[in-house]
Amino acid sequence: MPPPWRNPQVVTSAISGLLLAIGFIGGKSGLAPVPETGLYLLAVVIGGWYFGREAIETLFREWQIGIELLMGIAAIVAGLMGQWAEAAMLVFLYSISEAAEGYTEERTRHAIRALMDLAPRTALVMRDGKETRTPVEQLQVGDHFIVYPGEAVATDGEIVEGRSSLDEAPVTGESVPVEKTVCDTVFAASLNGEGVLTVRATRTSADNTLARIIQLVEKAQASKGRSQRFIERFGHRYSPAVLAVGILLALVPALMGLDWQEWLTRATVFLVAAAPCALVISIPITLVAAIGTAGRKGILIKGGVHLENLARVRVVALDKTGTLTLGQPRVTGIVPLNGYRESDVLATAAALEARSRHPLARAVLDRAAEQGIESVPAENFQSLTGAGASGLVQGKQYFIGSPALFAEKQVTLTDAEARIEDLQASGNTVVVIGTGQEALGLIAIADPLRPEAAEAVADLKRAGIHKVIMLTGDNPRTAQAIAAQAGIDEVFAELKPEDKTHKVKELDQQYGHVAMVGDGVNDAPALAAAYVGIAMGAAGTDVALETADVALMADDLSRLPYLIRFSCRNWRLIRQNLALSVTVIGSLVIGAVAGMFSLPVAVLAHEVSEFVVIASGLRMLRA
Repeated sequence: MPPPWRNPQVVTSAISGLLLAIGFIGGKSGLAPVPETGLYLLAVVIGGWYFGREAIETLFREWQIGIELLMGIAAIVAGLMGQWAEAAMLVFLYSISEAAEGYTEERTRHAIRALMDLAPRTALVMRDGKETRTPVEQLQVGDHFIVYPGEAVATDGEIVEGRSSLDEAPVTGESVPVEKTVCDTVFAASLNGEGVLTVRATRTSADNTLARIIQLVEKAQASKGRSQRFIERFGHRYSPAVLAVGILLALVPALMGLDWQEWLTRATVFLVAAAPCALVISIPITLVAAIGTAGRKGILIKGGVHLENLARVRVVALDKTGTLTLGQPRVTGIVPLNGYRESDVLATAAALEARSRHPLARAVLDRAAEQGIESVPAENFQSLTGAGASGLVQGKQYFIGSPALFAEKQVTLTDAEARIEDLQASGNTVVVIGTGQEALGLIAIADPLRPEAAEAVADLKRAGIHKVIMLTGDNPRTAQAIAAQAGIDEVFAELKPEDKTHKVKELDQQYGHVAMVGDGVNDAPALAAAYVGIAMGAAGTDVALETADVALMADDLSRLPYLIRFSCRNWRLIRQNLALSVTVIGSLVIGAVAGMFSLPVAVLAHEVSEFVVIASGLRMLRA
């Protein structure tokens, strides 16, 4: 970002201030009135160049009366009344506040773009058996590049050789280095620790996770919150009303025989006093700073409206698998039934799960691999959404799924019901494998609760959340066991994806504003239906970044209460700025109409209030 002295608005404003100072000192030192007035007039023209041009463009292109026009008219009227020093002071102070406002907004936006500088400019690429330094822009998907200790990762990729710890703070905001090894994903700008890594590029530099974070944050900063849109609509009606009242203040008393010069002065002071500069800037500067700060902390908020909505949320609905739990289910037990062996149950289950994308399938396949069981993927595989799957194994039809699936098929599980209940009560998900006539056995799978889950739920309630609810496709017993460990208030189990969406809508009608937290893939419909959809562990996940209103890039549930507090803090600052702006404008208007304030006093108070509001909004730059 260029320094302030290279910003043309800052330069013209500074020149205006210098001319004002020279004219003032010259006048006190005996400078003739003509050159003194000339200096003030020059200060007005130079200082008002940018906002005067904006005022004219707004008037004739958009047919709107803006704040800039009010200030321009006030300066011209003051000059025509012989108060050129006051006119120059008005123009200088307003121009410097406009320049400061623009520079501040650009600086807050630049802070997130500066993340891109953390990624290296070149990468050590292996091509044709040779190592070559190549600009990162030339990296292609599939290229292998080497990352030495202390270097930053050039782009998103997958480790093909090596082991190391990586600092992923620029992407996820995670302050603790993460251990990575072969087949693990790495993100652009992550700082490599102690090991040498060979990485296969999975995204180009223009499309990697860091680049998308920057693009999404910049787009979010350009979007507007509900309160900001209201203030802008208010401003479009308010400014013309101020101009009309100012004209009436100047004309009506004169027509009544009162001192026209006195009331023209009051009308001029009124235009300055009533201009809603601080009011209009109070919200966007706060939102821009907040969204940029959240982005640097690995939290993507996709617009000011979502940040405002978060502050209104009082009920949070959480998915279980991958959100409250680690999302790394493991087989904890196998129970053969009807004379079958444990190896038969596991082999059949592995054959059915070989083509499945369900998280529990991975646990079954891992257990089969550990026991050295190799199975051919089932033929005619069919996923039964929310229930299980089916397929042909060695020419015979088999099913795998919840006990409810086999109950629908009227397969008798009488002898296994007590065992199923015991396994579920201890927090296991029970999967049944069988044909349409009998069950081969049960597989118990458990997904451990996140270490930080219980504290995060308690912290959510301390942050002002009234109720925390779990929505899961798992069975009620398992869900209740996990909920009890995490401190969840209410549980809704055995929900299919479409059921979660309906439940979110019901909760929204029952409690008001509900935030849904999920992994952003299976829970995408529910995230979209919620008042605020929050995807957790979204780094590198396209669906999460596209569907959710907010994306927590790190796989860390403790970020959720931080996010709620952050949004509430942002809303408090906005309300404070609005209250300050309204108070200052109201006081100045009363003083202007009553003739209590001179033009310099009104100008100074007006611009000081704007600077105070800007400084207050920038407090959101602090994490």
